[in-house]
Amino acid sequence: MTEKLKILVTAKRVVDYNVKVRVKPDHSGIDTNNVKMSMNPFDEIAVEEAVRLKEKGVAAEIIVVSVGDNKSVETLRTALALGADRAILVETNDAIQPLGIAKILQALVKQEQPDLVIMGKQSIDGDNNQTGQMLAALLDWSQGTFISELTIENHKANVTREIDGGLETLALTLPAVVTTDLRLNEPRYASLPNIMKAKKKPLETVTIDSLGVTPKTRFEITKVEPPAQRSAGIKVETVEELVEKLKTAGVV
Repeated sequence: MTEKLKILVTAKRVVDYNVKVRVKPDHSGIDTNNVKMSMNPFDEIAVEEAVRLKEKGVAAEIIVVSVGDNKSVETLRTALALGADRAILVETNDAIQPLGIAKILQALVKQEQPDLVIMGKQSIDGDNNQTGQMLAALLDWSQGTFISELTIENHKANVTREIDGGLETLALTLPAVVTTDLRLNEPRYASLPNIMKAKKKPLETVTIDSLGVTPKTRFEITKVEPPAQRSAGIKVETVEELVEKLKTAGVV
């Protein structure tokens, strides 16, 4: 393959996966005040995969995109420190739903003309697992979801994805949209020199209006509740006692 790829990667700012989330007192959502935020773990994998493709000489440029408020700049700078070349923040204080995000990305793809879009399969806050598929449909591009392996050869993206009962390998004609699963790679840590260099890399801020997109609210969250408290376990002395407990608990 002679021509190197241009890759667009997404990076969402979410509550850090190590943090135990708290529900707001009015049950309208998750409390994010004074909570540690970080890049969505699946997006970290997407950024890592793009950087590896560049290190292999397959990619020429990596553009990382985030849709969110101005605090998302921190997430984009992290992606730049990990190896992305430039960043675009679509700044908004509104909670944009998956189809709206897909339409924003569609507009950016038409503007940037990448050969490959790599996204996390889902964000750990909404868990929607929809945006990548919606984007591929809007663009009418090839798509590979939940990929655990990716190679580029002869202008095709060969992806392996886990399915019920085994693995499925697909050859996608580029341009394509792929979404990452946990087994694709293990993201690196940003080094201090690269964190410093990232501060000088280009970061552009645009508005949704400038992209000609008008996101609509298509569903409403009516209530958010924490999971029910698990009851404590008990110890039994014999198998007979275990069977009796299972019977009385209605399990068997």
